[in-house]
Amino acid sequence: MNDTASETPRRGIRALLTTSTALLITLALLKFVLHMVTNMSGGYGYFRDELYYLACSEHLAFGYVDQPPLSIILLAINRLILGDSLVALRFLPAVAGAITVYLSGAIARDLGGGRFAQLLAGIGSIVSIVFLAADTFYSMNAFEALFWAASFLLLVRISTTGDHRCWIWLGVVLGLGLLNKISVLWLGAGIGAMLLLTNQRRWLKTRWPWIAAGIAFVMFLPYILWNVTHDMAHLEFMRNASGDKYSGLTPLTFLTGQLLVQNPFTLPLWICGLYFLFVHRKGKPFRALGLLYLVPLLILLVNWRSKPEYLGSAYALLFAGGGVMIEQWLSGARVRWLRPVAATLLAAGIIFAPVMLPILPVETYIRYADALGIKPMTPERKQLADLPQFYADMFGWEELAKTVAEVYNQLSPADQARTIIFTTNYGRAGAIDFFGRKYGLPPAYSGHNNYYLWGPPKETPAVIILIGGRVEDHRQSLEEVEQVATKTCQHCMPYENNVPIFVGRGCKRSVAEIWPSTKHYD
Repeated sequence: MNDTASETPRRGIRALLTTSTALLITLALLKFVLHMVTNMSGGYGYFRDELYYLACSEHLAFGYVDQPPLSIILLAINRLILGDSLVALRFLPAVAGAITVYLSGAIARDLGGGRFAQLLAGIGSIVSIVFLAADTFYSMNAFEALFWAASFLLLVRISTTGDHRCWIWLGVVLGLGLLNKISVLWLGAGIGAMLLLTNQRRWLKTRWPWIAAGIAFVMFLPYILWNVTHDMAHLEFMRNASGDKYSGLTPLTFLTGQLLVQNPFTLPLWICGLYFLFVHRKGKPFRALGLLYLVPLLILLVNWRSKPEYLGSAYALLFAGGGVMIEQWLSGARVRWLRPVAATLLAAGIIFAPVMLPILPVETYIRYADALGIKPMTPERKQLADLPQFYADMFGWEELAKTVAEVYNQLSPADQARTIIFTTNYGRAGAIDFFGRKYGLPPAYSGHNNYYLWGPPKETPAVIILIGGRVEDHRQSLEEVEQVATKTCQHCMPYENNVPIFVGRGCKRSVAEIWPSTKHYD
């Protein structure tokens, strides 16, 4: 009797290990381990935006100039539990990426795919360069892909089962997605088109889509109200970003960029996904879901200044559809031997991982990228050196805090008590706030994005340490300005190298009068 009882759990474990769920969990764990090993190896360093997000997490609010509040709230909780190390900071993006891989396979399963289809969808999500990039550092982008994938899964289940409860969960997921990043509005537009233009319009005669929309709206409402009470700051931010730093982008760069940001090795997979959703008879029950990709694509093309990665989260659906399509084509006895070949070719896309996963030593990466023919890139019309902006922005920040600390420590105690640090750049300000603590620096001030809303200082300072800029410009507001140091760094962005550090005294006007001129949202 005991032998029988002990055998039952073993059979249950063996059954679980052979299910598609076990396969998807394995793929998700591979994705998680890939990022955590990278993080534990150093990950090059804190990314510029991470330093800014860390500062935002110390000023919790219903909104920020450049983003809704959810990712910042999660970051504050993460810091409280795990601390501020690089591994701790990047833990949640690794988890979000792993869940996205699982969901991609689950979408393939609900589209009618077997284990091979799920395997292809999961591998596609692992080697996708845009997913690798999003999950490499802390930002709202890692969670964006997760919320899109969860929405796709729920919409597939609505199409296949008609379960109205999925609409409630969809409303929650869309609401969380909007509180994370407003790009979920593009997905919402796709859902709207699906309900209006396809046979899914039958749902409009029920209360469930309206309940979902109501849930999402109520959850998003705090950020709407925050913008109303802050002069529509996010709209100003988007206008400035599109008109300035992304002005070099065009619909052509957006379309051609899809090949690289999704990894060239995934091209056959997502092209097959498009074919499955829009052409093949097996995909006919899911035709409406194709609009969830097509509508965001059209919106981003019309926007004209869209970065290729803006559409990245939509590819979980195409990876799933492509997996189902390829599985169908390779189902015959004569061609089943091609399945391992197809999976291996797709997995070979991992050779592009170092492009967005900082796992190689810098000098090794430079040689590696050169061998692949990949030149340093940036979407922001900035000068580059030996690294792409994505990597260069992980260098030089503690050097900045250390250089400023040397300047600060040369001041008298009386001057230190009335000194502020000012810079026009949120990356520099975030570096001072994060790394400056161990050097005894006061907090930084800036007019960039949310730093503008956190200022100005309450009192006009006696001394201002100015990071960057030109002495002629600083003298318009200060009686005395002297360059006292230069911050240098290796591998950082060129405009972050050889940055002059000034000490200024004698404000010609009060800080309250000067402050509005420092504002820039971009």
